Amino acid sequence: MSTEPMTDTSLEHIAAKLQAHHQRYGDLSGMSLAKIGSLLKKTAAVMFPHYAVAEDDELNLGARLELLEREFYNLVERLCKGRDVGCERLLVQGFLSDLPSIADDCYLDAQAIFDSDPASSSVEEVILCYPGFYAITAYRIAHALHKRDVPLLPRMITEYAHQKTGVDIHPGATIGKSFFIDHATGVVVGETAVIGNNVKIYQGVTLGALRVDRDQKFKKRHPTIEDNVVIYAGATILGGETIVGNNSVIGGNVWITRSVPAWSRVMFRPCDTDEIVSIKERRKAQG
Repeated sequence: MSTEPMTDTSLEHIAAKLQAHHQRYGDLSGMSLAKIGSLLKKTAAVMFPHYAVAEDDELNLGARLELLEREFYNLVERLCKGRDVGCERLLVQGFLSDLPSIADDCYLDAQAIFDSDPASSSVEEVILCYPGFYAITAYRIAHALHKRDVPLLPRMITEYAHQKTGVDIHPGATIGKSFFIDHATGVVVGETAVIGNNVKIYQGVTLGALRVDRDQKFKKRHPTIEDNVVIYAGATILGGETIVGNNSVIGGNVWITRSVPAWSRVMFRPCDTDEIVSIKERRKAQG
């Protein structure tokens, strides 16, 4: 039988111990991924009429912008503590002024997906149904905030989209126009990745780093993908000095750690056809 004295199990004692633990962290208790979801929903409603209709509240666009402005103020207020006077106003006004150009870029993304995917029946279907489009939209919103040096919030936006879609795009990545992610799940795009225009990426693609040490933080760790490149499912492309040249096609399941010239095709070597054996024939041969 243990002779150790019993610890205090009262709720007051436990709360006091946890409160001491809470003191280790900054005062960002007002932030949450649930609030990020609400912010994205309101942002989508001012950029796309499809989402505005879904709200079913008969608000006009001006009223929706006012709601978004208030919600964004509430989020950035904590983030601006200790920063320059007027920080909240500058961030909110800058974010709202970015929305028309973000919406234009997102439309080009939706059009690119529609043009490239024979399974899609309309741009509207892409906007309302495609997880890849949702992830790209969240990235473009987050990237605009990242460029304005908004702390934490951009990463929370892309992480919310990551949880919903399985696509993990760092807000610091640079992505050109008419970007297409098909099927979405498992795509990873690192912080210093650079992606050109008219690039198509399929599920399970990783644009990652060769090293993840802390001393690499301010270095280019992730690859550059030039214009008009197609990267098929399961491909892994690593390294900050790795460049995939324009108009190249990267086949499924390849592993690339060096640059690929423009107009190249890189493929995983499949097994020879004589290695493909019918299960029925094999069983018959085994008697």
